[in-house]
Amino acid sequence: MGLLDKFKDQFHTSSPSYDFPPSSHPIPLGPQAVFRYRQQRGVNLGSWFSLERWISSNVFKDSKSPGQSDFDIASGSNAKKNLEQHWDTWINEDDFKWIKEKGFNSVRIPISYFHLCGPLPEVLKGTEFEPFHHIYEGTWGRIKKAIEMAGYFGLGVLIDLHGAAGAQNPDAHAGLSKGKVGFWDKHSNLASTSLALRYLASELSKIPQVVGLELLNEPQNNSKLQAWYKSIIEEIRQVSPPDFPLYISDAWDTEHYSKFVGDKFENDFIVLDHHLYRCFTDQDKQKTGYQHSSELRNNFKNTLNNQSNNAKGNIIVGEWSASLDPHSFPPNIPDTEKDAHRREFVKAQLEIFENHTAGYWFWTYKKEQGWDAGWSAKDAARAEILPHWLGGKKFRGPPPENVKHNELSHAENSHKSYWASHGGSPDPTVFAPGFSQGWDDSLIFLSHPSGTSQIGFISQWISRRKSEYENHTGKKLGKAIWEWEHGFRQGIEASLRVCTA
Repeated sequence: MGLLDKFKDQFHTSSPSYDFPPSSHPIPLGPQAVFRYRQQRGVNLGSWFSLERWISSNVFKDSKSPGQSDFDIASGSNAKKNLEQHWDTWINEDDFKWIKEKGFNSVRIPISYFHLCGPLPEVLKGTEFEPFHHIYEGTWGRIKKAIEMAGYFGLGVLIDLHGAAGAQNPDAHAGLSKGKVGFWDKHSNLASTSLALRYLASELSKIPQVVGLELLNEPQNNSKLQAWYKSIIEEIRQVSPPDFPLYISDAWDTEHYSKFVGDKFENDFIVLDHHLYRCFTDQDKQKTGYQHSSELRNNFKNTLNNQSNNAKGNIIVGEWSASLDPHSFPPNIPDTEKDAHRREFVKAQLEIFENHTAGYWFWTYKKEQGWDAGWSAKDAARAEILPHWLGGKKFRGPPPENVKHNELSHAENSHKSYWASHGGSPDPTVFAPGFSQGWDDSLIFLSHPSGTSQIGFISQWISRRKSEYENHTGKKLGKAIWEWEHGFRQGIEASLRVCTA
């Protein structure tokens, strides 16, 4: 029996079996709820489908010059054979097992629009990849298999449209090597992208372990992008439920798009994706790993916290790494000391991500050739740059019922006492129901069979629960909404303090 077969019974996506603890307000939850609302701690499966030569060079062996992109491979010789061999071997069951054992609970899988041409041939119409249907017609089936395999291991999956028709950025990982952004140049490019995203949302929203769909990876920012986001989200919501998360890139303007997410999508599950790297600019190269760590802890954490507040907590870091530019290391230091710089850099990032985001995905899982503890999660783990366990605190099991009662009583008494001496509050009676629901919901996440989880998109989850509470009780919270939310958050915090180690 293979590894995949051993996990099927526990994590089969079509028939999940979850033993939820009792709730004071029992409300049915679909099998996708924990996967989509939990704190995402993940890794990117880079260069599996959307290819990058610096990560996996062998698949480029017969590509056409300049040999840097998917288009160059498709234009060369033996493309179908080389690609299918790569898709079928780059990631296997042992890889998913390693990811699970490290404590990661999700993977981000970059794909491109042309990978959908098997079930959706018209997605290629009028695009550069129109002649290559025969090459990519089998890709979508493999992507679905990858999603299924991740689910068997209890891993969530974020599908990321890494390459759109015409290319949304000038980098080769968008599918083309021309260095030009052609996404906005032709109607056929926009039509292809709309078709691809609507198809993906319709298909993926039905799969419990799919945690969301990212609309475009790192699009070049311009005056058209924000309006396009609004328009395409409206289109997608015609074919997907509002609680299916849609991720949008900040286009390297996090301040602007964090406000955009928070202001324009109050009742929709829209998540902002920021990518954090500190190895590309001249300014980055002038700082050591320790200096980067200090800057992150002392300055960037406040910036990120403000941006998270702008986005109502719906912000993640979809790509980050341990990579530092060679100039960031003092001259002539040994490799072990370089790893010390990287280790502290990673530690600072993880501290900030855990406290100020709803999730993060390391870039990338592995590289094909050579040792690279900056970019390869597998190498970084071997060098102990990544911590041994990335899954957060572990669940110790549900406590006796009197523990919850004691925690609730203490919190409620403190709440009422404080507000009694500070002018009163709208309705102190709603604090306890909020606390109780927050505690119970937190245990649902912590006891999930895929492994220890915790609520990550707290504001989004609270918004959902508030409506359910009002419908269940027939009581409108009105001005007391903050009081119920305050109790809810304290219930989550208390459960994490008591039930994890």
